Amino acid sequence: MYKLYPYFTNDGSVGLFSPADDDIYHSTLGAATEAYEKFILPAEPDKFFAENKNVKVLDICFGIGYNTKSFLNYFLNFEKKYLKFSNLKIYKNNLLSPYNDKIYVYNTNYKGYNEQIYTNKISDTNYNDKIYSDNIPDKICKSESDAEEFQIYIKAIDTDKNLAFLSPFILSKGKIPYKNYKLPFENEKITKYLNFKSKNIYDKNFIIYPDEINIILLDKICRSHPEIFESEDINSILNDKNFSIYFNPYIINLFKLYCKKNDKNTPKCDLGAFLHNIYYNHLSKRYKRALNSLINKSFYFDLKISDARAELLSDNNLYDYIFLDAFTPAKCPALWTIDFFKLLFEHLSPNGRLLTYSNSAAVRNAMINAGFYAGKIYNEVENKFTGTIAVKNKSLIKYELSEYDLGLLKTKAGIFYRDENLTALNEEIIRQHQNDVRNSSLMSSSKYIKSMRYKS
Repeated sequence: MYKLYPYFTNDGSVGLFSPADDDIYHSTLGAATEAYEKFILPAEPDKFFAENKNVKVLDICFGIGYNTKSFLNYFLNFEKKYLKFSNLKIYKNNLLSPYNDKIYVYNTNYKGYNEQIYTNKISDTNYNDKIYSDNIPDKICKSESDAEEFQIYIKAIDTDKNLAFLSPFILSKGKIPYKNYKLPFENEKITKYLNFKSKNIYDKNFIIYPDEINIILLDKICRSHPEIFESEDINSILNDKNFSIYFNPYIINLFKLYCKKNDKNTPKCDLGAFLHNIYYNHLSKRYKRALNSLINKSFYFDLKISDARAELLSDNNLYDYIFLDAFTPAKCPALWTIDFFKLLFEHLSPNGRLLTYSNSAAVRNAMINAGFYAGKIYNEVENKFTGTIAVKNKSLIKYELSEYDLGLLKTKAGIFYRDENLTALNEEIIRQHQNDVRNSSLMSSSKYIKSMRYKS
């Protein structure tokens, strides 16, 4: 039976612990905070939304969905705070109503997606006899009028289907329910994370996700992955009282409704009634317009339960944003190799951004050798660098690697992981890397750091 290890992080969002790796998946500052700090804010999506009609996002290691949900939440808040949509021909539909079937007539189960047929191409790029498109797939744009709307396409990849399927149910209230709550699992190491104290550094609107986002993701997952209804693991976890404080009861009730209707009926009208009766009357008109763009056909969510390496080899998309949130390179290097970064280079649009939490010299060196320009992600609130950005357009880098950073890349610490065929197991990649480091004549990182201290 599948085992889940959730706990509340310091911003009130739910984090996960991995007993296999004896480590946490999310920052102690908070799982939601980390998503904004290291992926969403450095992506500067407000500028992108103001200048473009569509956006394509690749979320690698989707997990329980924080990066995707944070991106969608940012879009909703952007509409609410910064953009006058009346001046941009984005929304045509009326306000949501459970009686207006037009809003709900959309189909996310696009068979033949791998046929890779695209229309309205602005610019195509050819790499290794493959054509990559930076436009929304033809399967999404059904007509010329549809192309006038803001199109959001998110491809999420993860190997753990249970985590991905549970993502819409995760509670998003931004507040730990009560002090000294009991963990649903036994582990001494996790207590140090629970005792860590920090303050919320961002607007709470960025930390608390509206329920509608989780409802929409659930709807998309149910449509494209009907096996969720038959999953004993999912049903067992959702009905386990030990986990009840981590899940949203409204979303669980909606899922139960989907399960009852799954045998004959589509849940599309149930979604409308659910939103309208429980949440929708409390939203502002402008917020509703943005929400409509996620509910109707202008938002496409493509969840793939697959190895990201194999998945991208058959993918011809160019992405505006790539969120690389794989587990630590030292333990799971398969998605941190130079060969995988070469693959990601092929999938990034000319003005796109690849963002990751990693500051590893080996990762940065792999990025550069794969063709990227690499820079640092700076957190102004905390006054520290919190990750790495890789781009094709160097002008998009605000904080370049320092002389110290570049020097570190030339030490043994900068020796990157290799996976020429993009099929090797983590253990094989680690062994090869250890051999490369052992046989290298480069200066050790510790010696380099001491020499730099001496110079200063």
